[in-house]
Formats: sequence, C-alpha cells, structure tokens
Amino acid sequence: MKTQKRDTSVRAFKKGYQAGIHGKTKDACPLHQEPGRQQWLSGWREGRQDNWDGLTGVSGVSKSIKYLH
Repeated sequence: MKTQKRDTSVRAFKKGYQAGIHGKTKDACPLHQEPGRQQWLSGWREGRQDNWDGLTGVSGVSKSIKYLH
C-alpha cells in the first residue's frame, strides 16, 4: 500500500505551532511562499498564545499532543 503525503498546509500549521510554543520568533518561519507561510504563521500565533497562557510543560500536554503528529 502506498503512503500518501501529509497535507502540506496541516504540516505547516503544526510546525508553526511547535515553534510558537517553544518561544521562537516568527522570523524563524522556513517557508517563503504564501499558502504554507500563512498556515505556519497561524500555527505560530496559536502556539505563542498557548505559551503566554502557560500551556507549556505538563499543563499543555493534552493540547500539544494534537499538534505533534
């Protein structure tokens, strides 16, 4: 059975979320083309918000597990 590639927009969002939750700046965005860049930045914003809300470490495990896979 052939494996399908993951949706690139979902993957960009997840990578952005991980960068945001770990406190990286939005300048760390590796994408330069608009569809993926916008998804990455959306994930980054959500990750930064969760970081500011204190959802890091054990308290944020349930939410961040969703974005790890």
